[in-house]
Amino acid sequence: MFPVGGVGAMLLASGAAGLVALLLAVLLRRRLGWVAALAFGGLLWSLAVIAAVTLLPMYVRSGYIPAEEAQTVCSFDIGGPAPDGFWIFGGTQRTLNTLAFVPAGICLAVFLARWRWWALVTIPIGTAMLVGYSFLIEITQLELARLDRACDVTDIIDNSAGALIGAILGLLLLPLLRPWRGRPAKSPGGRLPPRP
Repeated sequence: MFPVGGVGAMLLASGAAGLVALLLAVLLRRRLGWVAALAFGGLLWSLAVIAAVTLLPMYVRSGYIPAEEAQTVCSFDIGGPAPDGFWIFGGTQRTLNTLAFVPAGICLAVFLARWRWWALVTIPIGTAMLVGYSFLIEITQLELARLDRACDVTDIIDNSAGALIGAILGLLLLPLLRPWRGRPAKSPGGRLPPRP
């Protein structure tokens, strides 16, 4: 039995995650600066929304999925039958799968760019981790039949494209946002000045 599901539960989980992410950003603003703190909070919120939309059942289920009806392998039918649209937004399922990961990619790039030179390494690694997150979601959908979700390689491809597009958009926003601002200046000896 899986008693939680439906659009209401997804929106409630997303809203609660948004409040927690905003509170965390406020708490981190002095240490990271507003831009990086909001990007970090936005990244966490994006990941939570993705989890809510993909791992909560579309409907509240009172029964169970019989073993003979449960999916046993991921679908490798790339570009296969995807429903027209989503129960919350219009558009095709593939477009929405791509768009779901764009905000995470943007926030990831903006947050990691706070450490300017390390960003050359951390942004590609972080983007690869977003691809891994998509893979983990699909495996979870496969293993937990009670979610009544389908594991599909096409979703991983679409999510990965969204993460990459988001990271590129985040990089393009860096000259405007400059997340490296707002961090404490170092003294000539390399130490942080004492706090007043």
